[in-house]
Amino acid sequence: MYYFDPMYLVFMLPALLLSVWAQFKVKGAYAKYTRVPNQRGLTGLDAAKIILPQEGLMGVSIEGIPGELTDHYDPRSKKLRLSAGVAQQPSLASLAVTVHEIGHALQDQQNYGPLKLRGAIVPAVQVSSWVAPIMFFIGLFLGMTQLAWVGIILFGLGALFALITLPVEFNASKRGLQLLQTYQLADGREIQGAKAVLDAAALTYVAALVQALVTILYYVSIMNRRRN
Repeated sequence: MYYFDPMYLVFMLPALLLSVWAQFKVKGAYAKYTRVPNQRGLTGLDAAKIILPQEGLMGVSIEGIPGELTDHYDPRSKKLRLSAGVAQQPSLASLAVTVHEIGHALQDQQNYGPLKLRGAIVPAVQVSSWVAPIMFFIGLFLGMTQLAWVGIILFGLGALFALITLPVEFNASKRGLQLLQTYQLADGREIQGAKAVLDAAALTYVAALVQALVTILYYVSIMNRRRN
């Protein structure tokens, strides 16, 4: 018989609601500003072709990627991957997403510390994401308290990753908005629109951190209840 812990909802429901709200905000902002053309009629691909050589990023290649809001910069292959909507549409959203990802390329070029640290812990985070719950519940059910606490510590790697992600993403957005201004790709009003898109996206990373921290607190609460 399965046992449902009501405390799970107490801990996780607020974080889940924040995550859903953040996704709603980012999709809403992206949809809104996808319908707003930029005055220069530049697609994301156009903007990338203007900025990359000017910033000394000739080694960064551009390629397409399926889906929506799947755009990213891959520091391993030095590729800027743009979705069709971003690469082909002359919208404010396209400019915002493109310059944000170029911001990551600049971080990589300049050996930005948080980006390097985040990349370094990715393998450990990937392993811990499935090892941590196994160790926790084996330790819990077999009464091996130390093993359960090791599982909780491994959950902490996910929270650390989410924490490091915040300065990486905020800094990329800041760099991106500066690029729009430096190369006069958008006027003041348009930059505010681009900022609205990037601010909404940033909220998803905040929600991810909150969810990671709350997960740790929930498992700690289980250990405290078991001890009492």
